[in-house]
Amino acid sequence: MSAAEPTTETGPTSAPVTVRALVARGSDAELRVERVRLPAPGPGEVRVTITAAGVCHSDLSMANGTLAARFPLVLGHEATGVVAGTGPGVDLAVGTPVVLNWAPACRACWWCRRGEPWLCAATTAPTVPRGETEDGVPLHLTLGLGALAEAVVVPERAVIPIPAGLPAEQAALLGCAVLTGVGAVRNTAGVAPGESVAVVGLGGVGLAVLTTARRAGATTILAVDVAEAKRDLALAAGATDFLLADDRLSKEVRARTESRGVDHAFECVGRAATIRAAWRLTRRGGAVTVVGMGAKDDMVSLGALDIFHSARTLRSSVYGSSDPDREVPVLAAELAGGALDLGLLVSGTIPLDEAPAAFDRLARGEGARWVVTLD
Repeated sequence: MSAAEPTTETGPTSAPVTVRALVARGSDAELRVERVRLPAPGPGEVRVTITAAGVCHSDLSMANGTLAARFPLVLGHEATGVVAGTGPGVDLAVGTPVVLNWAPACRACWWCRRGEPWLCAATTAPTVPRGETEDGVPLHLTLGLGALAEAVVVPERAVIPIPAGLPAEQAALLGCAVLTGVGAVRNTAGVAPGESVAVVGLGGVGLAVLTTARRAGATTILAVDVAEAKRDLALAAGATDFLLADDRLSKEVRARTESRGVDHAFECVGRAATIRAAWRLTRRGGAVTVVGMGAKDDMVSLGALDIFHSARTLRSSVYGSSDPDREVPVLAAELAGGALDLGLLVSGTIPLDEAPAAFDRLARGEGARWVVTLD
């Protein structure tokens, strides 16, 4: 049995493990698969053997310095796996299939008590220290998870049980791309039947927004991207039309919305330029929902008169304004029952050794979600 395979123990386990993981040694440094040492699960913690993990744009933003990170860093935060060992005081049984939750709520702070767990005061820092590299350097984990690895050790509240038998490459997306995209439409924006929608940026999250807008009954769904290659993918996901993000974009959108603009624009890139573009695509009185996570020094500039005259709403959707503990099981049940098909979001499955190449594809805007499988 390898160090990363599930233990057969049914109670607490105290053994540390050495596993293979995708590590960034510095900003814009070459990504490499290395062996790292993880501690044994402590009180209230579990060890999870990862079966599949998505390659998310937020991981790329950590690796390239867009988001502040500490190195060396194990990348990855969107994953599914199986509980392989537990620390003292854990109720989950070994063998339980789970999805990882990168923003587990404390359930005690002011935001949690008022029903906004996605704004929890105890939200995990961008990088969390845990474990060490094989050469003894202290290690950090992306969003406290470091899920592009054979195993992780995390708090019990950072895992959500799901039904057995779900396709791992699709289940992995429930904890980030799908929950974020679905929640942005259902919870944050509240898209209603008959409304019009524009989605700017067609990665995994943007495509999840498209499919959810279609299911919500939106009648005009405009998909926007810089890459013509995304056209077929966007139309298959539910877009009624695909538009290139060029100088004609605003005119093209108004030509399809009786010169008004859309009721809802979703920005799924995380850049000031695309936020301004989404603003211009939206009708007076409409709403712009920023789903992409951008850099802190990328400033968005809007005219004061424009803000007043347009009466638009500009807001963000943090983790889909969702409560993962409640909503991931619902999405998992929809996936199990066939009501939710996430196959379109998976551009391909790859082994861990090919994960660096998947980050290169992600940087070039190729595909939707590349998923690393480890079973």
